[in-house]
Amino acid sequence: MTADDQPNAEPAATEDHDSDAALMMRFRAGERQAFDLLFAKYRGPVINFAWRITGHLDRAEELAQEIFVKCYVAADSYEPRAKFSTWLFCIARNHCLNELRKREYRTQSQALDETRLTAGQTPEQLLAQRQLAQTVDQLLGALPESQRTALVLARFHEMSYEEIAQTMSTSVSAIKSLLNRARKQLMTELSERVRSR
Repeated sequence: MTADDQPNAEPAATEDHDSDAALMMRFRAGERQAFDLLFAKYRGPVINFAWRITGHLDRAEELAQEIFVKCYVAADSYEPRAKFSTWLFCIARNHCLNELRKREYRTQSQALDETRLTAGQTPEQLLAQRQLAQTVDQLLGALPESQRTALVLARFHEMSYEEIAQTMSTSVSAIKSLLNRARKQLMTELSERVRSR
């Protein structure tokens, strides 16, 4: 585990305020079940994050497992200086970026079919919903990495500006700027796609 895999040392949540950090400290002390609880809670979000950052759903679960192995190995050096989720997603981001560099992936997003046919929804409506989801995923995948990461953490993981800044080792003002540019770009591109139909 290198220093760049962990967020900046800033005062943040302690064990009293972050039950996840408390679980990680229990794991450090030798309680293996504590890590199992963290894995169960964050497995889905980390898979989702890996997919959205790399654009490869078929590799996302494998990447998530590798990320948790890194967390497991880094447990002895873990300190609750920030929320556990901030520390985890910092490691996840670095791992995904290393994967992108190593594999020279081109981020071609694959739509995750989370839509379900509900009462009163016609096949045409479902198709339109899926097409919109695919379009948004394609546009998200085309954003610069820093904008994409900030938007994924804000939108899909509901992180605060401060938490995203810690995860990405930058300032809150930089995160606000990244998110503003990302949202504007997405809306512009989406509007152009809709008009061109």
